[in-house]
Amino acid sequence: MSIPRAAYPAPFNMTRASHVVVTVKDLGASRAFYVDALGFIVSDEDVNTLYLRGLEEVCHHSLVLKKTTEAPVCERVGMRVYTEDDLEKAKAHFEKAGLPAKWVEVSHQGKTLHLSDAVGTPLEICATMPTKPRMIVKFQHFKGAYPLRLDHFQIFSPDVQRACEFYAAMGFRLSEYVAFDGTDDLVFAFLQRKGNPHDIVFANGPGPRLHHFAFSIPDSHQLIHACDVAGSFGYGARLEAGPGRHGPGHALYAYFRDPDGHRLELFTTHYQMMDIEIDPVRWDVSYLRNRPWGLPLRKKWYEAASRFADIEPRNPARPTNPATLESILAEEDK
Repeated sequence: MSIPRAAYPAPFNMTRASHVVVTVKDLGASRAFYVDALGFIVSDEDVNTLYLRGLEEVCHHSLVLKKTTEAPVCERVGMRVYTEDDLEKAKAHFEKAGLPAKWVEVSHQGKTLHLSDAVGTPLEICATMPTKPRMIVKFQHFKGAYPLRLDHFQIFSPDVQRACEFYAAMGFRLSEYVAFDGTDDLVFAFLQRKGNPHDIVFANGPGPRLHHFAFSIPDSHQLIHACDVAGSFGYGARLEAGPGRHGPGHALYAYFRDPDGHRLELFTTHYQMMDIEIDPVRWDVSYLRNRPWGLPLRKKWYEAASRFADIEPRNPARPTNPATLESILAEEDK
């Protein structure tokens, strides 16, 4: 496989990961988890919807929780473009590729476009939102994890190569990637527009499904504090993985599962990646077994994810079969 280069100039100016929309069974339980325990800011709420943002964020929402009586799913992952003219260009770009694109009305957003990418991921793209006060110096509102801003999504995809090529054609740059040892056959592709390692990550696996959404937090101390506070609220068992350190991206992390099973990553943010001469960093998949410290992630981390509404996942042609906590412990017990 060849590693795609980002289109330059991009066909339209997509700027960053913007928001994620998920459904939940009990808004009260979700509010207790995200607001009371983790410290998210409520922008708006009604009987059916809760709009949340981080302390740094001015735009109305980055996490939307919608009440459902069905099995919880992810409805869409959201991206921002710079202007409404870029929305028109995005619609034309997707239609030229034979992919769905339609205008929709969405509360607390400007002109909005619903799209599906080349591997079936449902996207919601807008150029503007109403603004709310930035809370970053309102220290009396700091609690829990001190979530700052939405940083990225990770998507399970049956064809990481195709996803990578499609996003590169939209101007996304590949910052890092994980490949099967001795090849450039992609297992993970870390793609970005805003200048740090990723806005969207594609991982080899049955999909498309939302693996996680990630919010940055101030520092490593706050990561431990977030775990302590979550535990004091009774969410200790919701800590699925970490605290630990990533190889790709290098950040410290902790993964939580919310009351409906959606996976949230809290992580200390990472390096800039915007200069034109910077090449992507390659990692062998065997790194997942031979990381410098700490045990591999548990099997469920590599398998469980949030379904997208009305989308049937497809299996990849080549399973990854990564080293997991369970497999390492089984080997040690022999």
